[in-house]
Amino acid sequence: MQPKQRWKDDATPMLVRQDEPASLFGGGLPSSRTQPPVSNEGFFRSMTNFSALNLNERTQASAPAESGDEVLKDHDNLFRIMYNYAPILDSINIATAYTECKALLHLADMYDALEIVGSRVDHHLLRFGARLFKQIAKYPPSYLKLGYLARSCTLFTEALIHVVGQWPLAAPQLRGQMEVVVMDLIEDKVDELHEQQEKVEFKLWRLTLTTSRGERVTPANDYLAWLAMSMFRQWVAENTTPPVASATKDSTRHGASATARSNSRSSSSNHIASQRAPPPPPPPAPSPPSQGKVYRLLGSSDAQAYLNHDELKRFLKLQPELYTRDNLRRFERRMDEIKNQAREVVKPLMRNFLELDLSTFGSAGLGYLTCVRLEQSELPWDD
Repeated sequence: MQPKQRWKDDATPMLVRQDEPASLFGGGLPSSRTQPPVSNEGFFRSMTNFSALNLNERTQASAPAESGDEVLKDHDNLFRIMYNYAPILDSINIATAYTECKALLHLADMYDALEIVGSRVDHHLLRFGARLFKQIAKYPPSYLKLGYLARSCTLFTEALIHVVGQWPLAAPQLRGQMEVVVMDLIEDKVDELHEQQEKVEFKLWRLTLTTSRGERVTPANDYLAWLAMSMFRQWVAENTTPPVASATKDSTRHGASATARSNSRSSSSNHIASQRAPPPPPPPAPSPPSQGKVYRLLGSSDAQAYLNHDELKRFLKLQPELYTRDNLRRFERRMDEIKNQAREVVKPLMRNFLELDLSTFGSAGLGYLTCVRLEQSELPWDD
């Protein structure tokens, strides 16, 4: 008699299908039968109906169920996975599939079975392909939690890149709900991204043009090139620096105090005060585009993506004595030289480590940087 195999401390609990024994009580089946067995029509009819129900469940998408049915379905899927069967999950609607996978993972966490359930969930969701990656781009915090529970390298990394690029937009949805090790990883990646941006900005400010003799351009040796350099730096400053709020606050405060004084003076003449309309609020300052979009404009191969022909033309017309067709062509050529240098500088920020195809979002991309890279050794769980 062979000794029974037991699970070891580090072994993964797994229920394995085995052939049924010859007899429930250990005895072998008789070698011959003198009479055919009596058939049980009710038993076979019920088994046939059960098999047909099973086949229908496998071929059709899962229908919405009540709360009690959902619990039974989650347990059914859990036991299916334990017996090495594929779980019954929606393969058409990705939102429904996410909900089912999330519930299944939470149940597996209660039974300490994430190790065997996570791989099944990962495999099922990855079958959605490009639809999955677009869905992750819409809800990165949700898929970050799901990827962490499933121990899915692909789901977790994809969601993490989105979260870091938009940080701290997802902070309220993650703080207090994710493990400390995950939050530390996010903050480390955010710091790395900021360091990359600072290096690129430093190089952008050091860009310059030179004359034919190799000297840096100045108003004395090449006035048009110096104007192009100044205009480029002004554009970078306007689009990478947050708006100054103090000036807006001061103007608002000044308008409020002026309104109060006018109201106090006009208290004696109500017929005049009633005809006076309150001063309109100051117009909101236009917010600059996000830095991700700015860097993508700088890295664009389209020369007209920013500081295009019309803008340069209007700029030169501010000094009528400078505006000629020849000067405009020279001015555009010098501006193109600066743009080519800037394109090379921002290349490290233009890298995309997402599985998502960014070409479907146009030249502006997602509006944030996706150059964050996560190595296999940095995953916040043990193999």
